[in-house]
Amino acid sequence: MIRYQGTLYRPPSEANSLILQATLGCSYNECTFCAMYREKRFRVRPLAELLEEIAWARQHLGPVHKVFLADGDALMAKARFLGELCDALRAAFPDLRRISCYASPQSLQVRTVEEMADLRERGLTLYYLGIESGDDAVLEDLAKGVDGDEMVRVANKAHEAGVTLSTMVLLGAGGRARSQEHARASARVVNRIQPRFLSTLVMTPVEGTPLGDADARGEVDALTPVELAAELRELVAHLECSRTIFRSNHASNTLTVAGVLPKDQAGLVAALDRVLADPERAPFVPRWLRGL
Repeated sequence: MIRYQGTLYRPPSEANSLILQATLGCSYNECTFCAMYREKRFRVRPLAELLEEIAWARQHLGPVHKVFLADGDALMAKARFLGELCDALRAAFPDLRRISCYASPQSLQVRTVEEMADLRERGLTLYYLGIESGDDAVLEDLAKGVDGDEMVRVANKAHEAGVTLSTMVLLGAGGRARSQEHARASARVVNRIQPRFLSTLVMTPVEGTPLGDADARGEVDALTPVELAAELRELVAHLECSRTIFRSNHASNTLTVAGVLPKDQAGLVAALDRVLADPERAPFVPRWLRGL
């Protein structure tokens, strides 16, 4: 059987995937807003254990089309280990279409283009990268460990290797004071990366994190749903993407919008303008439905 340890997290688009816990925790684990892996020490699980779980899944599950490698930073594991794991997954599941994982900027710094290209050939074709912001001041506050230029550099290493990127921007991360600059700078970074997928999340203070502690002290300047809509509008309006699928379907979002850029960009901006013009009738998602 598959033996999961601790709480599991996965992107919304991996809802129907086999989740294989290749690593535990996050190798970086310093971001001020993230509580996902604070109870775990990062380590790579033994390959023998994972091979047993793959064999069990092959015997007991139906066709497997997608596999997501948990936890938060599987790409930090050695390339040889990841390659052997990908080979085993492809051998076990003939209908497998893709393998994916979260990728931190730190793991993208470590992995070479050649290693990522080899892993892509062996099935690891999609990385989820949390950009969070393009504003260097906001990135520093979030303790992301890189500035905007470095985020672009490491993301483009993955592009050079032929890997698909699904990126995230954290609405509200700059508070009211830097809301507009956060949105515009994030758009500039996204424009330089040109990801295949882009989604938004809303920064939410969680107990047990530095951000949660700051919120308890009354130091977090959280945006209202209308202010978040204005920030989202600013972000979308400044995007210059050639072929990016955009979504705000994470549970934290106060508005759900979606489209393909640039084809749907004008329509998305117009929809957000209607929200801002008449917020009383806007389809804001109530907090109790956002899983917070």
